[in-house]
Amino acid sequence: MKRSPLKPTRQQRLARAKFALPSFVTLLSIACGFGSIVMSVDNAHVGNPGDYRMSAILLVLAGVFDALDGYVARLTNTSSDFGMQLDSIADVMNFGCAPAMLLYCYGFVGMGEGHPTLLRAGGLACFVFVACGALRLARFNVNVGRTDPRYFVGMPITAGAACVASVVVAYPAPLVTLTQAGLVMLLMVGVGTLMVSTIRFPSSKQPKSTLLFVLMALGVALLAWLQMRFFVLFFVIYVSVTLLINIGWQMGWRGLPQPEVYED
Repeated sequence: MKRSPLKPTRQQRLARAKFALPSFVTLLSIACGFGSIVMSVDNAHVGNPGDYRMSAILLVLAGVFDALDGYVARLTNTSSDFGMQLDSIADVMNFGCAPAMLLYCYGFVGMGEGHPTLLRAGGLACFVFVACGALRLARFNVNVGRTDPRYFVGMPITAGAACVASVVVAYPAPLVTLTQAGLVMLLMVGVGTLMVSTIRFPSSKQPKSTLLFVLMALGVALLAWLQMRFFVLFFVIYVSVTLLINIGWQMGWRGLPQPEVYED
């Protein structure tokens, strides 16, 4: 009996399932980002610190799945243009829209009734973050293979999302003063500006050295000591050291190799 040409064989079904696996992991990442948005919105007029912290933790889980989908694609040799496009769309939602919504609800909705202008200004600052994240991703997509892999051009959107979410993880109680709200607006605009800048941020493809492992051990010790507040300190140091490295290059320092400039 001949098999119908329209009916896939077991081997074909397995091949399709293998190619679908990385996309499924990406969808898990999107689920975490969407869950973070829903939890932020539901908690906007309640102000439960635990829910805000959980919303931020969901962004961390989204980042874990975002890293895993690429690993799964390479492990199964199923990388595809479709997967790359889906991953890019997921990044806009998970690390652009979701953290912006979290910080908007956390920082401005609670004070919106008494300060409507502040609510609008906070929304604008959060939109700047989303817009810069989208521009950062678009630039990354068109420059794949044309920049030094040891450095990111501008802060990666995943790092930007983690940077703003770390504030909620460390201080989950919603904001109550105008000064705090002003600082959050500066944070959103500042991190957005770093994402679209041409400042070089070191990537994980830097050569490994003994100093790196010493710093990792120090980081684990600080995490055990400072707990949730460690993440704010980490990003302050991360951004500060990166800026100092770029300033040092401009002044002639060569302690760390400069990024290669591609002619294309």
